[in-house]
Amino acid sequence: MMAIRLAPSLTCVTSLQLIMLWCALCAFAEPGVQTYTLDSIVELALAKNPVVSFAEGQIEQQRGQQTAAGAYPNPSASGNMGQGQLRDTGSAGIGPVLDRDSLAEYNLTVGQPVEWPSMRAARQRVADLGLATANVGMVETRLNLTSQVKVAFYGLLLAQQDAALARQNLDIVEGVARIVKARVKSGEAPQFESIKAEVEVLKARQQLARADNAVRVNRVVVDTLTGGALGMSYVVQGDFTGMPKDLHIEGLMVRMMDQHPNIQRLLKSVEQSEWKIEFERQSRLPTVTVNGSYWREIGREAFQGGLSVPMPLWYRRQGEIASSLGVKRREEAELLRTRNELARAVHQHYQDARTTAELIEVFDKGLLKQAQEALRLAQFSFQQGASSLLEVFDAQRVQRQILLDYAQARHDLSVSLARLEQAVGGTL
Repeated sequence: MMAIRLAPSLTCVTSLQLIMLWCALCAFAEPGVQTYTLDSIVELALAKNPVVSFAEGQIEQQRGQQTAAGAYPNPSASGNMGQGQLRDTGSAGIGPVLDRDSLAEYNLTVGQPVEWPSMRAARQRVADLGLATANVGMVETRLNLTSQVKVAFYGLLLAQQDAALARQNLDIVEGVARIVKARVKSGEAPQFESIKAEVEVLKARQQLARADNAVRVNRVVVDTLTGGALGMSYVVQGDFTGMPKDLHIEGLMVRMMDQHPNIQRLLKSVEQSEWKIEFERQSRLPTVTVNGSYWREIGREAFQGGLSVPMPLWYRRQGEIASSLGVKRREEAELLRTRNELARAVHQHYQDARTTAELIEVFDKGLLKQAQEALRLAQFSFQQGASSLLEVFDAQRVQRQILLDYAQARHDLSVSLARLEQAVGGTL
């Protein structure tokens, strides 16, 4: 009877259950807890994360600068007014001074700065490229945030699977402990067997506590990326990704060079720096101000026109030009560094993904089945009295560790592919 009761308790975990662990996770989650998929979490992160708002603010700022760059200089106006009197001493300047007349005198002067067309065009081009850079920066921000969410999601998914396996392992060990206690009570097994079983139960509970804590920590990470939109009590639903077919390093490198938003942003920054240099060079030409004025005085009324031209004799914007040249050189160096870093990242994550995919293939081709078969044989031997309780627990630990290693490998593959997407600049 003892052997018959033992079999269903020890065989409730199979290798294939790891692929369908969502059934166990449904029991693991509390009733009423919200469930989220990867797509829904990415959507929440793109809507709530403050880095997206920051990128939007950059775009609005550049739009304002574009509006300012297209505006014409405002005119200036000045005027004077007062009471004037004509005092005449006569033609010879001899005799008393006589008041002949008095009149309100005033003058008005209006000036309009006139920019050189080449300077104005350069300033507008700088503003246009600034807006284009900010728009590409938004694409880059969304790409990086999506990659971070995917990595955090897979980390939480692994933690949930670890907790589900730990909970199932605890159920199995507790079932074995109950059977061993019954045998000890009936005199079929020594007291020491009961102590060993209790130790295994304590170990299983500790493993479950650590797994539950890992779930809570990973929940906080994912919730932070969504700007706190998920809360503290939720579960994620989904599966790890597999290795895509027809994935070649040459094509990934070409895509990275052609479409990665980081490279596109830096290319536009370099072009913007070139136009800044042009703007500073054109600014050496002084801005002419066209003036027109009207004068009314006693005995005199006049219309006048003129030009006001600053004279760039002592300083011709050498500092601004040198500064713009330095900015351009820095942007070019940053572009080269970014290309090298992305190329290294593409190669690294591609090789990591391939290596992990080969490891997963080893699990799928026989290691999982071998671990399950070893556990089954240990269970059968224990039922027949040919093996000890410790051998059964060892087989159970080995199988659980293989299942965890398998889940870890699938997690690592998913993370490598997510980071590969970030390095390439788009989905694979």
